[in-house]
Amino acid sequence: MRNTFGTNVTVTLFGESHGPEIGCVVDGLAPGLHVNEDFIAAQLALRRPMGRISTARVEPDPFRIVSGVYQGRTTGTPLCILIPNTQARSEDYVNLKTTPRPGHADYTGSVKYRGFGDPRGGGHFSGRLTAPLVAAGAIAIGALRSRGVTIGTHIARLAGIADRPFDDLGEDVARLGSLPFAVLDEAAGEKMRAAIETAAKDGDSVGGILESAVLGLPAGLGEPWFDTMEGLLSHALFSIPAVKAVEFGDGFGLAEGRGSETNDPFRMEAGRVVTASNHNGGVNGGLTNGMPLIFRTAVKPTPSIGLPQQTVDLSAGENVELTLTGRHDPCIVHRARVVQDSLTALVLLDLIQPL
Repeated sequence: MRNTFGTNVTVTLFGESHGPEIGCVVDGLAPGLHVNEDFIAAQLALRRPMGRISTARVEPDPFRIVSGVYQGRTTGTPLCILIPNTQARSEDYVNLKTTPRPGHADYTGSVKYRGFGDPRGGGHFSGRLTAPLVAAGAIAIGALRSRGVTIGTHIARLAGIADRPFDDLGEDVARLGSLPFAVLDEAAGEKMRAAIETAAKDGDSVGGILESAVLGLPAGLGEPWFDTMEGLLSHALFSIPAVKAVEFGDGFGLAEGRGSETNDPFRMEAGRVVTASNHNGGVNGGLTNGMPLIFRTAVKPTPSIGLPQQTVDLSAGENVELTLTGRHDPCIVHRARVVQDSLTALVLLDLIQPL
């Protein structure tokens, strides 16, 4: 039973969706890092539900940092963040202990925890637990910015509607940081919102693709085999609820071309090594090559929907039909993008801090 990741900077996640509080402990942070609580609050706001395109459960997230910070700076000791749950409505989940929701962790979680897990709102598996990850990630994002490393994520695709691709990476990444609905093309964003609302009216849900760019990374981060840059990031990104695929650079598209088309030629530019293209997403041999790190995640449609679904009654040992009640997101893609930024920052800080 393990809920910790990282090597030099470790993050331990704890709590349940309907428990009194959720939180995390971040250990290994260097002393003296600036902790901007206003920025943490702003990042948590980007994760918060947005009207008709999100769940009606809106938590204010009044986080508390109870250790590891003194006078706005990290002390170097374990940093603990607590966030209360104030809007839980546990009665909506009374029957789910024996009738698992399709696409959720209700069944697999009951097996792993031998029936002793908290089933309310998904318990420890709930997307609610991404809130402390965002709070911790805000500290990591600030630390990376002080080293010239910036991260930006946009909704590349949602319900079959495409945003424009990255163009001027510096300008696009800087712009995305404060957008509540992270698209580069506002017209595409309006169509995406409409598609989410339509799915919600139908009692259904939609998914999408998030694309991230990281600028300012030095060459050589990662390891050649089991802790490759792709492997470390994928390990963290797959912990985001509903993420089912990760690709770097041109990803699966690389399989369709020839080496002469997909290799990235090296060039000298202003005294440094660069590549003329970036099909490999800034990674060669598991190590960063100094070019922008580009990757995408596929986020499946939210499995909690209002339509009847087939499941089983574990206590009776028979097939049954399940119709969910309660408050659910018709789409989590727009809320997940700040979680993607946060986990990316925590992974990169884990690699960069010892340098």
